[in-house]
Amino acid sequence: MLQLSKSPRMRTQATRSDSYELCRQITAEYAKTFYLGTQIMPEAKRRAIWAIYVWCRRTDELVDGPMAASTTDETLDRWEEHLESIFAGNPIDEVDVALVDTLSRFPLDIQPFRDMIAGQRMDLYRSRYRTFEELKLYCYRVAGTVGLMSMAVMGTAEPDPSPWNRDRPPYCPKEEAIALGIANQLTNILRDVGEDARRGRIYLPLDDLALFDYTEADLLNGVVDDRWRELMRFQIQRSRKFYARAERGIASLNPDIRWPVWTALMLYSQILDEIERNQYDVFTKRAYVPTWKKMACLPVALLRAKVL
Repeated sequence: MLQLSKSPRMRTQATRSDSYELCRQITAEYAKTFYLGTQIMPEAKRRAIWAIYVWCRRTDELVDGPMAASTTDETLDRWEEHLESIFAGNPIDEVDVALVDTLSRFPLDIQPFRDMIAGQRMDLYRSRYRTFEELKLYCYRVAGTVGLMSMAVMGTAEPDPSPWNRDRPPYCPKEEAIALGIANQLTNILRDVGEDARRGRIYLPLDDLALFDYTEADLLNGVVDDRWRELMRFQIQRSRKFYARAERGIASLNPDIRWPVWTALMLYSQILDEIERNQYDVFTKRAYVPTWKKMACLPVALLRAKVL
């Protein structure tokens, strides 16, 4: 999916509509739950979100994709140069055309994109995190940044016209957007503990493992016992606190985007419910939300968007 070009010129010319369609197909293929949430966004916003998602996925594949073994600091340097070319209005690959167009329509800042690349650099050299603060920085870089990118597309609500609020600027839920990204990444980490362990990676903070007298060897061997279940309950509780923080910012978003955001938040947080339903066995069972539950979530999310 990702081939870095050494040439500053675009290898394959694509129209904007073709580029957006390619982004849509990639999003639908690789992020089915996320894609469902984008389907109820206004057209211009969902197309922009697809373009952002594809850039983020390509960035992630540099360290987690089939060619990850050949990724070096120099690879990421070249990818950052590729990013700068996009922000300068010069697409290189077909999917870049959609992102260049998105940048012309929405006020995206380059820094979150750079921060995400910095997160991939962490994956090049780290396979363990001692404290939650260390992990939180990683989660911000690889996922909290997505919240910031998305918020630039989603927009915020109009200021309250009430006389007592006339001089108060509209609230920008930046921290809540970051919290949603971190919550999603923490959920990914809990769901993928077994998969990551098979690659020699442990994202759960080592201090947390020690708190519950659970060892790295236990995790790498897939031990599910009372110690593990208590550790997972602790991790899930922390993740839900980030979801709760994110919920408080949704009312400050543009009304046309609140339903999709509620939907995305609820769908992803339900993965935690599935982990619990599997008795915290993330080594031999993959937690996923069944389609019927996804469909049932839509009217509830719509109600929350209207009244909360």
